[in-house]
Amino acid sequence: MHLRLLISLQTLLLLVACADAASAPTDDSAHELSLLPNNDHSYVPVFANLALDCIHKEYSNKIAHFMSSDEDLKPPRELYPAFYGCFDWHSSVHGHWLLVRLLNTHPNLIDRPTVISKLNQSFTRHNITGELANYQRPGMASFERPYGIAWLLQLSTELRQSTLPEAKSWLTELEPLEALAVNNLTAWLTKLTHPIRTGEHSQTAFAFGLMLDWSRAADNVAFESLLTARVIEFYLDDRDCPLAYEPSGQDFLSPCIAEADLMRRVMTEAEFSAWLDTFFPELDANLGEAWLRPATVTDKTDGKLAHLDGLNTSRAWMLEGIIAGLPSDDARRSTLTAVVEAHREAGLSAVLGDMHYMGSHWLGSFATYLQTQRGLPDK
Repeated sequence: MHLRLLISLQTLLLLVACADAASAPTDDSAHELSLLPNNDHSYVPVFANLALDCIHKEYSNKIAHFMSSDEDLKPPRELYPAFYGCFDWHSSVHGHWLLVRLLNTHPNLIDRPTVISKLNQSFTRHNITGELANYQRPGMASFERPYGIAWLLQLSTELRQSTLPEAKSWLTELEPLEALAVNNLTAWLTKLTHPIRTGEHSQTAFAFGLMLDWSRAADNVAFESLLTARVIEFYLDDRDCPLAYEPSGQDFLSPCIAEADLMRRVMTEAEFSAWLDTFFPELDANLGEAWLRPATVTDKTDGKLAHLDGLNTSRAWMLEGIIAGLPSDDARRSTLTAVVEAHREAGLSAVLGDMHYMGSHWLGSFATYLQTQRGLPDK
């Protein structure tokens, strides 16, 4: 059945429960919701609880960590005092983003006092000082680059655009870490000779999109100019993106779709439409959802195989970005819209269904980005 038609009794019951933010569900039954129509916000407490469950959960943990001596071997909470939870640093960062995002978009549908308390626990001067100390160690300039650092900038973007009184103090604490990240990225961008076209954390197209969004929110003209120039240099002349080769078996980002979603950020509608003609020459109005089918996860306990659930979700929001970049009368919008809905259904079914921690520690952030339309203009 189509996503827009699936409203279960459980979904309706949760909508009633959401009238009282303190009653937001915390047990596993919340994940058994049916798929949601686009105007149904009962997903909000479900996604919030996924982040609340993991941002201060230290183990299990996968550390990406450069060591120079025995002194650098410490438990996650000492290495990353603010972002030690959610299995890995970048997932913790975007788990924090998820909570700030829902405070900004749906504050009455979540347990607002608990969320604020948890964020207050993370965003202390002591914790950010510890994060800085780790990031400043020799060999750490490439730490979490580009994916995790892009999410750090997305987090500070969300704080900048928030009207919450707490957000200003949280941003103040994060700004030294943000500044160091931008300095490191600036040095890297001047030396990077080729884009990185993988379907995982090292991909530059997705990260550059978040970085561009940050530069505009922060009014950092110098960084925006540098990044825009590199985007044009790396991607403008690309042709015939081999979408048929996607996905690889553990992708959570599409190299082709992410690139197109990036390019609409640096082009006018007319320029982007013409560029897309040569980038996806086979795309037309008559293909429907057959143009690009969602991927299937065969083992949700395998962290790498579970990436494909995130691929479906990120494809959906990136395709929405592509649509937003095209003229309103572009005939390809119908095919793209059909593909968005197929991927939205597949992506949300993963987050609202049975999940293993290998998925639950990060998929809520992807689903929140999609459902709140974070990457779209003026969103």
